[in-house]
Amino acid sequence: MKKIGLFFGSFNPIHIGHLIIAKYMINFTALDELWFVVSPQNPFKEKKSLGNMYDRLEMVNLAIEGEDKLRASDIEFNLPQPSYTVDTLVHLREKFPDKEFQLIMGEDNLQSFQKWKNADVILRDYKLVIYPRPGYDAAELKTHPSVIMTETPLMELSSTFLRQCIKEKKDIRYYTVDKVREFIDKKGLYL
Repeated sequence: MKKIGLFFGSFNPIHIGHLIIAKYMINFTALDELWFVVSPQNPFKEKKSLGNMYDRLEMVNLAIEGEDKLRASDIEFNLPQPSYTVDTLVHLREKFPDKEFQLIMGEDNLQSFQKWKNADVILRDYKLVIYPRPGYDAAELKTHPSVIMTETPLMELSSTFLRQCIKEKKDIRYYTVDKVREFIDKKGLYL
């Protein structure tokens, strides 16, 4: 059974930190593939700050072009919004019964995980593959049998920082891949 890592996010925009995490997960864990699940609306984020979901999906596709073990997923685009991870997981399990899905998330999300809808069900039925985040320590859940802690390189880069750079007309080369940068320029995003 293929193990698929689900990396949920707004990817607003996708940056080199997301790609480093994805590559680490493919290289150093038991995952066969990693899917970037582009969230139309994160229940914990304000909608107005989100770029168009199709633009964000396209940027993920541009960023991972040529990578056979990485793919972009728009699975949440057609689910009720705001989308909750547990509902998406149930939907994916029904749609792809031949795949084993695991959740990829930062330690910051693990720290607040108990607040998630049906967190206990997710912990019971799925593995959580965790990458460290500076300044967070999810001590109580780290030792849970469903939690796999990794030594993914720490990245302080954020989409918020990238959007701020773009707004201030600063060069974002090396923060994201060139094709994503060109797409942002061409569409005039985040100005």
